[in-house]
Amino acid sequence: MTLTVDQKSYFDGLSDEGKIQWLTTNMDRIGEILEPIGPDELVKVLGLTIKRDETNKILTFLGQLSAYTEDSQLNISFNAPSSSGKSFIPTEIANLFPKEDVKQVGYCSPTAFFHDVGEFDKDKGGYLVDLSRKILIFLDQPHTMLLEHLRPMLSHDSKEITIKVTDKAEKHGMKTKNIFLLGYPSVVFCTAGMKIDEQEATRFLLLSPEIHQEKIREAIHEKIKRESDVTSYKSALSGNYDRFLLMQRIEAIKQAHITDIQISEEDAGELEKYFLEKVTSVKPRHQRDIGKVIGLVKVFALLNLWFRERMGATITANKEDIFNAYMLWDKISESQDLNLPPYVYNLYQDVFVPAYEKKYSESYGGVGAGLLQKELMKKHVEVYGRYLPDWQLRQEILPMLEAAGLITMDRDPNDKRKMLIYPTTSLTISEGQG
Repeated sequence: MTLTVDQKSYFDGLSDEGKIQWLTTNMDRIGEILEPIGPDELVKVLGLTIKRDETNKILTFLGQLSAYTEDSQLNISFNAPSSSGKSFIPTEIANLFPKEDVKQVGYCSPTAFFHDVGEFDKDKGGYLVDLSRKILIFLDQPHTMLLEHLRPMLSHDSKEITIKVTDKAEKHGMKTKNIFLLGYPSVVFCTAGMKIDEQEATRFLLLSPEIHQEKIREAIHEKIKRESDVTSYKSALSGNYDRFLLMQRIEAIKQAHITDIQISEEDAGELEKYFLEKVTSVKPRHQRDIGKVIGLVKVFALLNLWFRERMGATITANKEDIFNAYMLWDKISESQDLNLPPYVYNLYQDVFVPAYEKKYSESYGGVGAGLLQKELMKKHVEVYGRYLPDWQLRQEILPMLEAAGLITMDRDPNDKRKMLIYPTTSLTISEGQG
C-alpha cells in the first residue's frame, strides 16, 4: 500500500509539526513516505548538531546503524587529543538511536565491564553477555586492555565466545570466571592515546575529529547556542522533521530484522577490481580492509532497504551502495593503510613535511636539514594553534610514524644526545640523506 497522489500532495503540504504528528500516529506507513537517502542527506541532518567533520559523522552513523545487520557490524576507534570532540560525535549520533540499544561505558576494567553488562547463568556456570544488535561506546579509555579481551568478538570469529577473566574472591585470592559473549555489537572506542595495537587497529576504522580553526569556531558557536537556552535548543531539535524522520527510519530498520544483505556476483567483481586498483601491493591487513568496505556497502543498502531488491528478510545492495561506500573509503584509506589515526597522519602532512621542506630549502644542499623535536613542536603551534606535549611526540607519535615508514631518525652528528627526524619523502631520501 502506498499513498495516493492526493494523499502525498496533502502530506507534502503539511508543516513540519503536522508531518511529525501524522507520522506519530501512522508509524506503520512510514515506508510510504520515505525517500532514498545518501551521504549528502545524512550530512544535512547530522550537521544540525555536529559541525564540519562530514566524513567522521557519516562513518560513525553508519557504524552505529550496522548494529542492525546480522554479521557486518563496523567498529570505530576515535584517537585524538583531549578536548577535540572524539566522544561528542559518537554520543551525539547515538541520541538518534533507541536508548535501549546504546550502552555508553566510562573507564572500567575488563572484569568490571563484564559484570556490569552480564547476567549470571547457573546452567553455564558463568556470566552471559548478550551484545546482539547493540551499540557499545567506550568513552575516554586510557588503554586498550579491554579490547584485547574482545578481539574474537570484534573479528566476528564466532557468535558465542568464551572468555576467562580473573577476579578477587573474598577468601581465596584470585578466582577465574567464565564470560560467555553472544552476538556482535557495533563498537565505538574513544581514547586520547595515540597508540593502538596493530591487532586492534586492523579491526577498527581509525578516525580523528577535525581540529582546524574553522571547525572549532563553529563548534563554539553551536555550544553557546545550545547552552544559553537548553529548552529552546532541544525543542527546535525535536521539532525538526528531517531529524525526526531519520530517527523513525532507524526504528523501522530495526523492526525490519533484515538477516542477510547480498551483493550480486557482477557487483562483487567490480568491487574487487576497484579495491585492488587502489593498492600498490596487497598486505595481510587488506583482508580486513575489504571487509570494512563490504560492511559500508551493506549498511548503505540497509539504510535504503525499501528501495532495494528484497526477498523476505534478505535485501540486495546495488551499484549506488558500492559507489557511496568507496567515496567514503577513499577519504580515509591512506591513514587506514598505514595503521595511523587520521590525526597522526594529518600531523605528518601538515607539520612534519612543511617544516622539513622549509629547513631543507634554507640549508646548504640539505646538510643539517633533519628536524629537532622542538622545531616540530613550534610548527605544530603555528599550524594548529595548540601546544603538542613533548612526551606525546616522543612516546606515541614518533614511534607510530617510524613504524609506518613515514620518518627515519638519526643521531645529530654535532650532538649525539639529540635525534634528527627526516620525513621519508622523495626529497628526503634522494637529496637529504642520499
